[in-house]
Amino acid sequence: MMIKNIDRKAVEKKGFLDVEVPANTNLVEEINRLREEKNAVILAHYYQESEIQEIADYIGDSLGLSQKAAETDADMIVFAGVHFMAETAKIINPTKKVVLPDFNAGCSLAESCPPEEFEKFVNQHPDHVVVTYINCSAGIKALSDIVCTSSNAKKIIDSIPEDKPIIFAPDKNLGRYLIKETGRDMLLWDGSCIVHEAFSIDKLLELHKENPEATIIAHPESESHILKTASYIGSTSGLINFVKNDENDKYIVATEAGILHEMQKEVPEKILIPAPSHEDNTCACSECGFMKMNTLQKLYLCMKYETPEINIDESLRLRSLKPIERMLELSK
Repeated sequence: MMIKNIDRKAVEKKGFLDVEVPANTNLVEEINRLREEKNAVILAHYYQESEIQEIADYIGDSLGLSQKAAETDADMIVFAGVHFMAETAKIINPTKKVVLPDFNAGCSLAESCPPEEFEKFVNQHPDHVVVTYINCSAGIKALSDIVCTSSNAKKIIDSIPEDKPIIFAPDKNLGRYLIKETGRDMLLWDGSCIVHEAFSIDKLLELHKENPEATIIAHPESESHILKTASYIGSTSGLINFVKNDENDKYIVATEAGILHEMQKEVPEKILIPAPSHEDNTCACSECGFMKMNTLQKLYLCMKYETPEINIDESLRLRSLKPIERMLELSK
């Protein structure tokens, strides 16, 4: 079935192309066929549904995904993640087609930092070096001197001369952690990730009491009282590497629960327990509703019809590219 004259604006508004897929369609086979036919690469974040992770060419955190996007020779980048990630891939690859399974897969952290308000904040502190976490829009990146991820944030901060004052945005929790790690007195934007602020310290302590032999590990986007309980703090890829190389056999993992799929594949003999959230949901863990908006069917449809597509104004793209290139250069 082919669709003529796709209304791409309507697709973006709804988030995806809402068409019926025949019940007998083997989505995995079709995705593999389209990947070869269209010379496409599928990049997926660790927080995606497990069936999407299984079909991806590369699974990674924000830094790894940015690096893969910069290296790819594919004609089409299919980004199974959230909007700012696909946007970053387009900033790096202006001549390639970048599609996102659901255009409305946003990010609470990115949305906590509107460009107009952030520009006023930056203008009030003209002597500051502006460092922004990659979890932000192109408009915020364009106002930055350098971008960082949780994997390389300390390295980025340490590269800035000590006599230079720093603005760090948008994540105040990651910012507080970096102040502690680097000793730099940074000016923080008041933004945060609802997924990493959903952990319940009371439930976590009770869970650890029930599993005293378990090592608590956490992502630095988590709140300070959660980080204080952790024996290791690191990015998503850092958490996986820690569990692979550590001698213990049981862990309580304080980050989005999607990471457990890849982590368990790396350490099948170890016990992994998701850190509990305030909300009493089916998994008793913290999940990102935005990440979970992408499905295998939406992935198939966006590859077949090449929509929703990410497009960026060229002037904005060039301004937001510079701080990303500085990050990638420092991360080599």
